Amino acid sequence: MSDFRPLSAQFSVAPQIGIEDIADAKAQGFALIVNNRPDGEAPAAPQGDHIAGACAAEGLAYAAIPIGQAGFSHAQIDALDKLLAAATGPILAYCRSGTRSTHLWALARARAGEDVDGIVAAAAKAGYDLTGLRPMLDALAGEK
Repeated sequence: MSDFRPLSAQFSVAPQIGIEDIADAKAQGFALIVNNRPDGEAPAAPQGDHIAGACAAEGLAYAAIPIGQAGFSHAQIDALDKLLAAATGPILAYCRSGTRSTHLWALARARAGEDVDGIVAAAAKAGYDLTGLRPMLDALAGEK
């Protein structure tokens, strides 16, 4: 059963998805799947090319913005910003637990000038705690 958790009307996150989740994502109206998990991180999990192929078969767009142990960079936030700007429908992002996907979304939204309290509340409602990320969110929001 799919575990898609909305952060906004246009962006949801999930723990690692399987090939069988792609049809469910399509049925729920997602237009794009974003993989935030580096290939090889968990060899038993479906790798990016398998998810990309399943997305293509269902008529869904696919993009990869891997986030490894090095953490987050402005380049990754820029990549998500471009996907958000070009989106033709709702986006589903996934990683091992959904946390990295949530953090990337939160950083992008804070940098875009969205209300940090609202970002934190949306993440909490989806089951993700942004307490440790709050200083970075505030700093990015302050750049606007």
